[in-house]
Formats: sequence, structure tokens, C-alpha cells
Amino acid sequence: MPKITNYSIDQYKFSRYTIALMANTKSAIKRIRRISKQTAVNKSRKRKFRLALKKMNTILNKKNKKEALTFLPKLNSVLMKIAKTGVIKKQNVSRNVSRITKKINSL
Repeated sequence: MPKITNYSIDQYKFSRYTIALMANTKSAIKRIRRISKQTAVNKSRKRKFRLALKKMNTILNKKNKKEALTFLPKLNSVLMKIAKTGVIKKQNVSRNVSRITKKINSL
């Protein structure tokens, strides 16, 4: 990864994190770099969360109970790993898993 020498901040990209157009201390510049990296990680985790739920919902729409039961532990594992990092709350995950389990049982 090339070293960034120009530390000007895109005001639209970092509007939630910064008020000023440019960080004025070395530590603030480092924090902005760290926040942008962490934001990318969190976005990918949220995407994983949504994709896992979508995959389960497509299985449920097909009304394939056997396939849904085999995917349920994987889904639970993926969602709990994401909840462990704090991107999504644990209660949110357990609520989603509970609803999905009810749907599977009703098939």
C-alpha cells in the first residue's frame, strides 16, 4: 500500500467523523486513517450480515426445510461472529435467528 503524503480529508467522505476540512495534529491524522480502515471493515461485516439473512430468506421462500435446517447453524455462527465485534447488537442477531427458526418450523 503506498504511503499517503497528502493528508487532506474529503469532507463528503468523512463528514460524520470530522468537522474541519483537515486534521491539525499528527494524532488526529492517524485517527482518521484508523477510522477509515475500521469503517471499511465494519461495512464489510454489515454486508456479510445482510447477505447471510438474504440467503436464508431465499431458502425459506423456496420452502426447502431440509436446506434451511442445514444452513441455520452456519447462519447462527456467522451472525454471532459479527455481533461479537459490536457492529450489530447481540439482541438483534438473536431476534433474527428466532424469527427465522419460527419460519423454518412453520414450513
